[in-house]
Amino acid sequence: MAKVASSSIGLHRPKPFHFRPNQTLHSVKPFNYQLNNLQKYQRIYCQTEPKTGDCCQPNSDPSEFAVKEKSSIEPGAGAESSKAEVSPPSTGPEYPTRDFNRRVALVSVLAALGLFSSQRLDLGVSLKDITAAALPYEEALSNGKPTVVEFYADWCEVCRELAPEVYKVEQQYKDRVNFVMLNVDNTKWEQELDEFGVEGIPHFAFLDKDGNEEGNVVGRLPKQYLLENVDALAKGKESIPYSRAVGQYTSAESRKVHQISDPRSHG
Repeated sequence: MAKVASSSIGLHRPKPFHFRPNQTLHSVKPFNYQLNNLQKYQRIYCQTEPKTGDCCQPNSDPSEFAVKEKSSIEPGAGAESSKAEVSPPSTGPEYPTRDFNRRVALVSVLAALGLFSSQRLDLGVSLKDITAAALPYEEALSNGKPTVVEFYADWCEVCRELAPEVYKVEQQYKDRVNFVMLNVDNTKWEQELDEFGVEGIPHFAFLDKDGNEEGNVVGRLPKQYLLENVDALAKGKESIPYSRAVGQYTSAESRKVHQISDPRSHG
């Protein structure tokens, strides 16, 4: 034991302490005390909460256990986060994405432009365009093909309205059927007007490959009348579906023979 010396005033004074190199410092005792307490809490927690078996492992970190214990004591934010984690995924309907909407809009715009362009193309076809592409009457009667003869006039409103439809049919069958345009204002066709009995225009006469008339269609009628008759001619059928049909037409008595400026063979 250390010897205690008495001072002059009667107080005991401890003998000076000398630190040895291999001696353990007593200052680490508080940390060991805290560590022992954490391990004690760990054993108690594992006994009361058997489902959380990870805290009972021998190598568990006490500091990690302390964090878990703190989160269990403060359930505020932790409860909300756990609730968000276990919430089931949404099974509602999937709404179109922005890219999908853009594609739909682009397709709609392209379709509208295509429709507009086709309408503009139809409106751009005139009687002059059809007349320019027509064959001379004499040539059509001699090439061995069936022929469609249209009697028309530049001032005929119905003729101008039907020009786009006639142009479409002509482009579809031009390799198998002749298309001839005869202007009723041209005095050269007086004999043909009488022969085919033209009283109203537009007047469509359908001739077989030998030049014999199979029937005629007069005035504004559905497109199928012209289309089916031309198709029958192209296939060499003995008769056409619409051999006699009359719609709204312009009277041929309004002819303006004195105003002809270019009396060509098929104009």
